[in-house]
Amino acid sequence: MVNRGLEMIRDCGALQFTEAAAKAHAALVQRAASVLSSYGADGQSLLADAFENAKLPPRKQVVLLERSAMPAIERQPGSRTATLRYTDGAGEAALAAVLACAAKPGAPIAADPESLSVLALAERIAATDIPVLINGPTGTGKEVLSRFIHEHSARADKPFIAINCAAMPEAMLEALLFGHQKGAFTGANAASEGFFRAADGGTLLLDEIAEMPLTLQAKLLRALQEGEVVPLGATQPVKVDVRVIACANRDLPLEVEEGRFRADLYYRLNVFPLALRALCERPDDIAPLAFAMAMRHAQVAPWISDEALAMLAAHSWPGNVRELENVMRRALVLAGNAPVIEPAHIIFDRPARLINEPVAVPAAGDAKLSNIVQMSEARAILSTLEACNGSRVAAARQLGISERTLRYRLASFREAGIEVNGRSADGRAVGGRR
Repeated sequence: MVNRGLEMIRDCGALQFTEAAAKAHAALVQRAASVLSSYGADGQSLLADAFENAKLPPRKQVVLLERSAMPAIERQPGSRTATLRYTDGAGEAALAAVLACAAKPGAPIAADPESLSVLALAERIAATDIPVLINGPTGTGKEVLSRFIHEHSARADKPFIAINCAAMPEAMLEALLFGHQKGAFTGANAASEGFFRAADGGTLLLDEIAEMPLTLQAKLLRALQEGEVVPLGATQPVKVDVRVIACANRDLPLEVEEGRFRADLYYRLNVFPLALRALCERPDDIAPLAFAMAMRHAQVAPWISDEALAMLAAHSWPGNVRELENVMRRALVLAGNAPVIEPAHIIFDRPARLINEPVAVPAAGDAKLSNIVQMSEARAILSTLEACNGSRVAAARQLGISERTLRYRLASFREAGIEVNGRSADGRAVGGRR
């Protein structure tokens, strides 16, 4: 506990809160503290009561709390302070709004237990200097997590450079990574240091590393092993001190098995793997992310009603966080100057189906290879569920997958229009047992 002038401030990991806030907003402060104490730099955000005369620190994310019949978020221009007016401190919307307001721009926002455990682990990894491999579907926040690791490491004051291997022309990727000398190839009118040397002392993020050509993978392996690069046209290596974080949205062990990714490079990168789940598998993250997106894209961010949050939670999010951002930007346009985003303002990228809504089997004539594979997977999973009398836990164990993955697969079958013999997407129609 810290005494700062007239107010008393309590420390709880990344969150600090005043005595006045703890008394006037006990339920909300306790819930926010339980989440924000899991990760983040100590004391990076402060909760205070809107009516106390507290000295506000200029470099923290400050959230002033106020009970009100009309919930709203009001940001002070040119500062990191936001006033949060809420009705129900035990509600989902109030906690989500606090988490969004307390996060600094570009920082990860999470409330789901699995996401919180990943962030806590990433914070521990940041204290070391080992390579990190982050795997997860497109749009799940791999770059945000990479930047989080960099900012919590000893390299935080050095460059963080992110490149997308799939977006680089294959013929130019080597020169862009390792640099080149003047005249090394046609059009090389000047020398270039390359991304490795530009990131010297800091962190280099190699996104979509599975797209890197095999020939270049060997050179990357040498750069990682020896800590040096050889620019195109040079004969002498140049020492570099770079921490590499690699991201992939493919199954890299499978890529290795099929000869598309070097095994030695995989094991070099896979010192400490982290996995980000699809957004639909971490539902508690949806509400705080939705509030954060609304605040990012609006000068005056409207509140999000409980009914709208329920709609967001029921969607399967095939596009993950990127799709959520699209939906929230669309909602802001449709809401106009309305103080609250309502269900009428929520329009998904494609018609949304509730996960437990029955759907029809697609016509046999519509079958493509991807559909055939999915149907085969569906038959295997559903027959295993039936053999296990509808128990998801037993079926997941027999299939060698987690129960979360099983739920995700069942939801994806529904989203694709695959009927499961009257069974609900969570497998409970055959006895409904977990």
